[in-house]
Amino acid sequence: MMADFVTGRWSAELEDLFLRVSGRFGRVEVRRRMRDYVRGLLGPVGRKNSWQLAEYAGHNGPYGLQHLLSRSRWDPDEVRDDVQEYVAQRLGDPDGVLIVDDTGFLKKGVVSAGVQRQYSGTAGRTENCQIGVFAAYASGRGRALVDRELYLPKSWTSDEDRCRAARIPADRGFATKGELAHTLVLRALTSALPIAWVTADSLYGQEWRFRHLLEQAQVGYVLAVPKSQQLKSLLGVWRIDQVIDDAPADAWQQLSAGDGAKGPRVYDWAAARLPVNIVFDPDPPTHERWVLARRSLKRPDEIAYYLAYAPVGTTVEKLVAVAGSRWAIEECFQAAKGQCGLDEYEVRRYPGWYRHITLAMLAHAFLAAMTADAVERGAAETTQPTWPRSPWRRSGACWQLSAPTPRATVSAH
Repeated sequence: MMADFVTGRWSAELEDLFLRVSGRFGRVEVRRRMRDYVRGLLGPVGRKNSWQLAEYAGHNGPYGLQHLLSRSRWDPDEVRDDVQEYVAQRLGDPDGVLIVDDTGFLKKGVVSAGVQRQYSGTAGRTENCQIGVFAAYASGRGRALVDRELYLPKSWTSDEDRCRAARIPADRGFATKGELAHTLVLRALTSALPIAWVTADSLYGQEWRFRHLLEQAQVGYVLAVPKSQQLKSLLGVWRIDQVIDDAPADAWQQLSAGDGAKGPRVYDWAAARLPVNIVFDPDPPTHERWVLARRSLKRPDEIAYYLAYAPVGTTVEKLVAVAGSRWAIEECFQAAKGQCGLDEYEVRRYPGWYRHITLAMLAHAFLAAMTADAVERGAAETTQPTWPRSPWRRSGACWQLSAPTPRATVSAH
């Protein structure tokens, strides 16, 4: 009965979500293709490219869904705005955290917009790939991806012919990942999302412009920084690792940065307030700046460093919790890739990337909302509904017939 209850709610919620975004698609056939595409992203499709999504939807071929991503008239930025409003309504919390990070999409060849050999944190090495900079929203109710930008290396932005062939807008110049993150944060702060905090890794935290933007907006942050990060005051300049090295033993305390797959993430933490900036801060100050360090219990030589900006009266425990929330975006990437085909696209041009990624974000936001709904209702299971599934599966050159009962799988060439 619980499965039927969850499935019924899922169907109704998905229809409401389609109605929410349907106005972004002017033509009836485009709206239908969008619905089929998103249903396929949520469904039990082996690889979520246009061919298999079209087969799952019962189309004669992939061309309608390919046209949805390439030539049909709709603006993915408008759908992104709808995603942000939906996440704000379903997951929003006054203490919400915006998380910025990038992820890689491994690609072959040199044609896909933005592709080149570059370091991918996803792969952990230099690979031929595209890089997307993303923002996720996290609260006590759940987490979901809410924005995206494709990173274009200088090898692309300096080649007009190459950009034209990939349909990259003429006004899209080179922007660093930090500048793309700046854009994502500005958009999020003007959206319906209630944001109290921002967190990101050291690639973004080390940029003073990024920190200054948040301080001007009076938004708290806990940002990772490299060990070479400088701390400046009227009394001098120090490296953050040197400051932490001088911390007394009793400055360290064991605190949990939140629950992980194996239970609470417990580390040693040291935190100290920094002096008030008498030039820029109001009197009395409304916020305080902090320096934090996280030390592994098993490998105490592994230390991560943070700069923080928080309302007066914020506890160390709260700062640690915000720092720990950064892992939520990794969980979003894993879920969106594993369940919604975020990385399984076969589009090569710039518009197609944004369209696929945005529809995958829409699907992932739906999953996040339904999970939150199930948790709030005390449901025992938060799995996807039982979508119609054919027992026939292709495996290489073979079809496999998956038996509905515990029997051996039948194969035929």
